[in-house]
Amino acid sequence: MYALFEDTGRFLAGRVMSEADSSMQVELDSGKRVKVKAANVLLKFDKPAPAELLSSAQAIAQDIDLDLAWEFAPDQEFGFADLARDYFDANAGITQQAAALFRLFEAPHYFRRLGKGNFKKAPEEIVKAALLGIERKKQIAAQIDAWAGELVDGHCPAPVREQLYRILFKPDKNAPEYKSVVEASKRSQKAPLDLLTAAGAIDSPYQFHWRRFLFENFPKGTAFPPLSAPAIKENLPLAPVQAFSIDDSATTEIDDALSVQDVGSGTVVFGVHIAAPGLAIAPDGALDKVARERLSTVYMPGHKLTMLPDEVVQAYTLTEGRECPAISLYVTFDEATLEVKATQTRLERVPIAANLRHDQLDSVITEGSLTGAAVAPYPFATELAFAFRLANHLKAKREVVRGKPEIFNRPDYSFRLEGNDGGEPQGGERVMITTRRRGAPLDLIVAEAMILANSTWGGWLSDCGVPGIYRSQASLAPGVKVRMGVKPAPHAGMGVAQYTWATSPLRRYVDLVNQWQIISCVRHGRTAALAAPFKPKDAALFSVISGFDAAYAAYNGFQSAIERYWTLQCLAQNDVRELDAAVMKDGLVRADDLPLVFRALGADGLPRGARVRVRITGTDLLTLDVHASVAARIDDPATTADDAPVDETEAEEAADSAGPLTLAIDVKEDEPVPAPSTG
Repeated sequence: MYALFEDTGRFLAGRVMSEADSSMQVELDSGKRVKVKAANVLLKFDKPAPAELLSSAQAIAQDIDLDLAWEFAPDQEFGFADLARDYFDANAGITQQAAALFRLFEAPHYFRRLGKGNFKKAPEEIVKAALLGIERKKQIAAQIDAWAGELVDGHCPAPVREQLYRILFKPDKNAPEYKSVVEASKRSQKAPLDLLTAAGAIDSPYQFHWRRFLFENFPKGTAFPPLSAPAIKENLPLAPVQAFSIDDSATTEIDDALSVQDVGSGTVVFGVHIAAPGLAIAPDGALDKVARERLSTVYMPGHKLTMLPDEVVQAYTLTEGRECPAISLYVTFDEATLEVKATQTRLERVPIAANLRHDQLDSVITEGSLTGAAVAPYPFATELAFAFRLANHLKAKREVVRGKPEIFNRPDYSFRLEGNDGGEPQGGERVMITTRRRGAPLDLIVAEAMILANSTWGGWLSDCGVPGIYRSQASLAPGVKVRMGVKPAPHAGMGVAQYTWATSPLRRYVDLVNQWQIISCVRHGRTAALAAPFKPKDAALFSVISGFDAAYAAYNGFQSAIERYWTLQCLAQNDVRELDAAVMKDGLVRADDLPLVFRALGADGLPRGARVRVRITGTDLLTLDVHASVAARIDDPATTADDAPVDETEAEEAADSAGPLTLAIDVKEDEPVPAPSTG
């Protein structure tokens, strides 16, 4: 005797070897024996053989008209054998009964499964809806097939082009556009990025990177709503200073300026003046909502997306020739010892006498001219000389706390696109990359002044019991990162007891938030906690930190990627075939004269800091990859004296950022596909 039974949604048949009240032992054609519950046995028969029954019944099942079967079926619960007798004839045999069972089971939109071979037909409206759904799925499947065919043939369907960045980076894996790319990739045996490039879906490598960034971070576009800069209604006193700012020529958001008073008197007052949009922009106002949505200005070669509309920036920026509303920190120093005697913060109008541009003055304002070893033929020579002396003193004090000196081994790089006037680049402009020594005198003056202001204001907020947003670092050990929080804590990297960001309120939202808190301290002193916009343990502060961290990381990541794009363009435009570089770790090398870290064959076995000449065999502007190999070692392997300086933190950061472009599209289920070279 044989038995047909259900096993987890499958129908099996075999010879009955033994039978009890509640179960039986069945031997399948494969020879395997299984224990089957009596409730799962649907048919017992003597012939035909199990394999023949299954094969014949499946063939007959496909000929059963579901619409007709649904008409024949009674409204009440029924068994599959009952339907077989109604559909075929009163003497329907075992094979026809099994066929009815298979057909009923595979059509849940017509018949609800009740278990043990029993069914109930679905209401007419449900059947109609199900059939519409099935027809829709067929149409979608046909569309997927057609789009996949077009992609394989080298043409990109418009719907796929429109969804390009969603497909690659934030896909809906049930969408037909996504499925068509996956299907085409499988058919053509091409990686998705190669497939889409060949089909013309990507206009240019530059547009690919730019549009991807906009898709992920500015899905609603980059235009600002029509907003005007509110006037500062407060009648602010005029500061008795002549302040000057120090920025590069491309800077339009001039947040900070400096002043120096009473040089030669024995007591010098050093002023740090910060633009004060917080006096006009109200928390939760229209401009605040815009700034909070963007959280920071986005920088890139030849272009930028500002946090605030340009007309708003121009209303509060520290432009020379104007008396600009500002928050001023005045620190009084003993001129001989540079000991701090007093600090004071004021809200006032500050006369901006000059906007100095370091790219125009770096060759003139030198260490020699600032220390008296060379002539100083420039304005504010006395003030700058004191500021430089003070900056060196402050830096030395911080280095004592840090436990080691700050060493700037690498220069800063500047990118200039020929013919670009600040509008959106097209990607083919000729690029000029120039270097500027980190820690140059003007840089040092500004950096130390901002650290002084941010650490001083951070301590003052704490003294007033007013929460702020702080940056801290527990130690300088490798892997210990800078974190943001609402409580003051030491910043090991800076060498200060606490550190806020409050000196760039026109381009960083965190600084604007801290500025509101500082303004409350100026106005209310020890009772500022009651009047400050953000109270202790305010959930809104944590929300700002979370949003800012994510946005700032994304913006910096894009800036690094697009600078890498222009660096690769520079290599191509100048036909650079070889580079001198320093070995970092895991096969990575760092170019000596360009902001470029990449993998080079042959670098894996070399010690960190080894200097090598690398042969460039190709670049890929889409994946931002460099194909290179070590051509020769150009240092002395017997000594480390001529090795390049590479610290552990720099090597770790390089390793983290040197991976290939990773796509979210899965050609194989649950397996992320790295973008291969398209070159």
